[in-house]
Amino acid sequence: MLLYMSNSAHDERSTPRHSVSVAGAVVREDGRILAIRRADNGTWEPPGGVLELAEQPEEGVRREVYEETGIKVEVERLTGVYKNTARGIVALVFRCRPEGGQEKLSDESIAVDWLTPAEVADRMGEVYSVRVLDALREHGPYVRSHDGRTLNPAR
Repeated sequence: MLLYMSNSAHDERSTPRHSVSVAGAVVREDGRILAIRRADNGTWEPPGGVLELAEQPEEGVRREVYEETGIKVEVERLTGVYKNTARGIVALVFRCRPEGGQEKLSDESIAVDWLTPAEVADRMGEVYSVRVLDALREHGPYVRSHDGRTLNPAR
């Protein structure tokens, strides 16, 4: 007796589920970078969040940055793709420049600040600071993975 597995059943079991997020590395003319202190865990990060299903990545980063900080941005370029292997999250990071608005807090941010690159490295955890510092570099986009706390070495 031959048994056949339907393609849909096989695909559901073998296809990994991922979430896609976007973040903005917003850089002012003086070189300072926009950052938020998250309300849920108190960590400093670049503003961003989950991309909505029908949303283009550039639209998502503009929306997330504005919702979390009150700053309107122009998206310049993709600077990195970062995968959290523990949680199945793929983050797309875009370098942006501010175009208007005024800093404000949100339900997701308890602080909004413009940090120097040294302050980014000091205040943000490794997996977030690398995203911002990669965005300051000319070459890229960079592709990196991490376990949620520590970068995985390049292979």
